[in-house]
Amino acid sequence: MSERLSGKTALIIGAGSIGPGWGNGKATACLFAREGARVFCVDINMAAAEETVEIIKSEGGSAVAWKADVTKPDDVSALAESCVNEFGRIDIMCNNVGIAEVGGVVDLPVETWDRVFDVNLKSCFLTMKYVIPHMVENGGGSIINVSSIASLRYTGVAYASYSASKAAVNHLTRTTAAEFASSGVRVNAVLPGLMKTPMVEHSTGLAKNYAQGNIDEMWRVRAAQCPMGFMGDAWDVANAALFLASPESKYVTGIELLVDGGITLKYA
Repeated sequence: MSERLSGKTALIIGAGSIGPGWGNGKATACLFAREGARVFCVDINMAAAEETVEIIKSEGGSAVAWKADVTKPDDVSALAESCVNEFGRIDIMCNNVGIAEVGGVVDLPVETWDRVFDVNLKSCFLTMKYVIPHMVENGGGSIINVSSIASLRYTGVAYASYSASKAAVNHLTRTTAAEFASSGVRVNAVLPGLMKTPMVEHSTGLAKNYAQGNIDEMWRVRAAQCPMGFMGDAWDVANAALFLASPESKYVTGIELLVDGGITLKYA
């Protein structure tokens, strides 16, 4: 590794994985640690956060696990303060929490719409609200919000709440980037395409929509949709986040970085 994040503190929101394997947050936390960052790993599932921390420590890195519900202001305020107390500063934050519930505007229950917006959008608002002041005080920082290509295109799956909430994340990213650019805080978004991750595997609605609940068939169908012929994985997202967190992107803010194998090129 090139130690691109040496001396930096990275706050990873959603640093655990929903199941076996590598989710985006887990891979990002481990990659940032390998690049020299001290990592504050936040997840609503403490065991999942601790698993990520154990991997980082086993490789000689520095990390702390923290449990929080990032839809709750008090939890978010506390995690930001705890990260600063533990490591002295926050240089990087990656917002990686998100849920996808299948359903269009007619079929989707109102409470499901509200829950998706809380998890996908309110969490992004709250974490930036409580972390940006620390970054401004320290002269700047980098925020990476994980969105989705569903924010840009209809992907063939009717999940109105997911698409709308991620589109809102994109614009919140742009407006926040513009507001805090002069303070040295960069805010960018990564937009993954069809990825092979535990979150997708554990979404029964997606499996049902793609292949009547057959996970293996869902993987096959999704891979066939991609111009490259295969899906991406969590490390593709983590590497994109690393670029946006690193000094190489010091003149980049307010962008939506597609990590999709070209699939948005063919959506109508």
